[in-house]
Amino acid sequence: MLRNEKRLWVAVFLVLVMAIAAGCSTATGTAKAEAAQEVAWQFHNIASIDLVKQYARVPQPEGAMIVDSRPYKPKYIKGHIPTAVSMPFSQFDKQIDKLPKDKNDLLIFYCGGPT
Repeated sequence: MLRNEKRLWVAVFLVLVMAIAAGCSTATGTAKAEAAQEVAWQFHNIASIDLVKQYARVPQPEGAMIVDSRPYKPKYIKGHIPTAVSMPFSQFDKQIDKLPKDKNDLLIFYCGGPT
């Protein structure tokens, strides 16, 4: 059961990272719109800035967690969303215990983009 839960969390993490990466694209104009259309079918819940703003405040509202999946050094320590927890993608499996115990909590992951 623990192994299946770990796989589920990894799958959720990867989908959210890909969704955020799609929003971090550096493409402009038509190219950006076309790129968004190509990957839009892959994602069901892309977080808007307005949604993130609701949870990026101190104290952080209960029932949500913001996760910065960028490398701790130099990215996270140079700046991160208020209340975000550092869980670098490369260390995710080792830090899975940082995730909320309540499986109904909202998880918002962000990264540095597709590159």
